[in-house]
Amino acid sequence: MTDVLIAGGGIAGSALAIMLGRAGLTVELFERGHFPREKACGEGLMPGGVGVLERLGLADAVGGAPFYGVRYYADGLIAEGRFPTVAGVPATGRGQRRRHLDQVLFAAAATTSGVSAQTGMRVEAPLWERGRVAGLVVAGQKRRARLVVAADGAHSQLRRLLALDGMSPRRWRVGVRTHFRLAPGQVQPPWVEIFLGQGYELYVTPLPQGEILVAGLAEHDRVVDGAEASVRRWLTEQPVLRKRLAGAECRTPLRGMSPLSSRARAGVAPGAVLLGDAAGCLDPITGGGMAQALLSAELLAHAITQRRCPSDTWLWAYDRKRRALLRDERLLTQVVLTLASHPWMARQTLRLLRAVPALFSSLIGVAGGVHECFYRIHRPERTP
Repeated sequence: MTDVLIAGGGIAGSALAIMLGRAGLTVELFERGHFPREKACGEGLMPGGVGVLERLGLADAVGGAPFYGVRYYADGLIAEGRFPTVAGVPATGRGQRRRHLDQVLFAAAATTSGVSAQTGMRVEAPLWERGRVAGLVVAGQKRRARLVVAADGAHSQLRRLLALDGMSPRRWRVGVRTHFRLAPGQVQPPWVEIFLGQGYELYVTPLPQGEILVAGLAEHDRVVDGAEASVRRWLTEQPVLRKRLAGAECRTPLRGMSPLSSRARAGVAPGAVLLGDAAGCLDPITGGGMAQALLSAELLAHAITQRRCPSDTWLWAYDRKRRALLRDERLLTQVVLTLASHPWMARQTLRLLRAVPALFSSLIGVAGGVHECFYRIHRPERTP
């Protein structure tokens, strides 16, 4: 019998497959789509996620443009938060196209011993036997395994079929993104830059080959006359960004998604576990989503390989650790969302953070997955 079935070949599902295959387990990974593929998301991988790629030996294959922290702009006010140091070395994020990151990880999974990775495979339903998930129905065929992992995204069908859906988000936010190649002489600084406007935020992330990602997040009622008209209006309202984009070439059509967050009633069920955005995703306002997906995959891989009992009790222990891992990020997201709704309060907070760089660095570290709470939770247990 296969050890683990994984539905979803995005960064979380592929990373988990690689880790489990290298640990000697048999894995079947099913992805509905094909690679390379476009996805409407931010493309700044925070340092915690970069660390996972380094431990997998895939950081060089992924590549990317480095960035060293976050820079905020708000009505002429500029505040920079640099990532904290880790083991004496400044932490660094990377900007890379999501289509490239996904493709590299899935290809690595497909060539890992013990892993069977297939695209164009539609996972239809969980397979229940005696009150426990015993496998998946994939393209009309029953596949059985000791564990099922649902990594099928923010709008996870498996989460719904497992009756693990949570309440709908209270705030209905919209996200859109596009890419530009800067004109000769224009350079994107090595920061993720966030421009705060009236009811929206614009995120600019450096990418390889002189390209940048421009993403906009806003309350749904701030998207007036369509997404493209709204983005054009937001860009004209930000003089620094407007000047930088002079002569730039738009490289991709505008893509978007909504809502930006989802919730899960629980992250596990007998015989099954949710992973990545399927386990519930936060509003991307702090930019830590991809890093948290990779860190959660690493945490789950450790839990699977170190489980010491045949029952499913270890699943709930893992889920408690996962929630603890994300607790600070969830709190930070709630705070930043509140500030985004109150521009005056946001400006005052940025003034405070600019005056106290150590506090700013610590908060950026929470979003980046490089803070002491993470290392305390995630540090692997010693094996006998």
